[in-house]
Amino acid sequence: MRKAFVFGKFMPFHKGHEAMIHFALTKCDFLSVLICVSDKETMPAVLRKSWLDETFKHEQRVEILTYHYDENILPATSVSSASVSEVWAAVFKELFPGYSIVVTSEPYGDLVAGYMGIHHIAFDPERKIVPVSATMVRNHLAAAWPYLPDSVQATMVKKVVILGTESTGKTTLTGKLAKYFHAAAVMEAGRDIVEDSNDFSMDDLYAIATAHAHKIQTTDAPLLIIDTDIHITISYGEYAFGLTIQPEENIFTINKADLYLYLDNDVPYVQDGTRMDEAARNELDLSHRNVLEKYGVNYTVISGNWEERFEQAAGLINRLVNLRSQGANFSSVTHS
Repeated sequence: MRKAFVFGKFMPFHKGHEAMIHFALTKCDFLSVLICVSDKETMPAVLRKSWLDETFKHEQRVEILTYHYDENILPATSVSSASVSEVWAAVFKELFPGYSIVVTSEPYGDLVAGYMGIHHIAFDPERKIVPVSATMVRNHLAAAWPYLPDSVQATMVKKVVILGTESTGKTTLTGKLAKYFHAAAVMEAGRDIVEDSNDFSMDDLYAIATAHAHKIQTTDAPLLIIDTDIHITISYGEYAFGLTIQPEENIFTINKADLYLYLDNDVPYVQDGTRMDEAARNELDLSHRNVLEKYGVNYTVISGNWEERFEQAAGLINRLVNLRSQGANFSSVTHS
């Protein structure tokens, strides 16, 4: 049996890695993929492993392993070095006895294989087949987004939901924020199904819940700014009919966001011909807040004039995005 191994940081795992693993499988009967995890890195090993486990869950010839190491003992550098390769080769020789092939996209692959006395097979060292690198993903996530497997996108996407009663500027703010952050705007589905807020049924609310979830699920971008969510749809049913819709559980999962911004009703009411009257709008505001509290949704109230609302919202989203960037700004890698 020909055994081969691939090793890397996978910070994060991308389609270039995926292609290399598929290529390696054509050269062997069994493949081990080793995730090298330094004590200086902040990305959890379990997260990295979950990406590969999900991607290769149907491939029985692949095993995904993690190796934790101390950088004070094992060097961490992306530069090809004979001395570094010799140290790592000793580790790999102990981990993979009986293996005859190592597959990499790096010049140090020849060095590692030489010290191990095995064969190195290079895959796309110039990154022409899949033009992406982990550095590109970390530094330019939006541009690299199409090169991330579904398993990675699912954990890296950030969702921001704009909530509030009628005539508080949700739709306008959603659009402005999406443009400012070069994000994707997911507009509410309600206006596509119900023309007038004074005339709708429980069946309409179920249709809205399903359609809105579909919009979120099919929008492909690292940052989504979403106008309204399932809790507001539930609130309309409770306010208008005293009834609570019971959507499928996956609708709550799809709607779940990283940041909820609730627009206060402290701006002038504008009747566009399709909205409830001002008194009903303010009663609906209380209903929305009650539903959010009942479902345990932690939200931040955004108030003030239109400019102040934008500044408050943008500041909170900036913080969310920067926290993600810090989580992705890992130390220099030994293996891409």
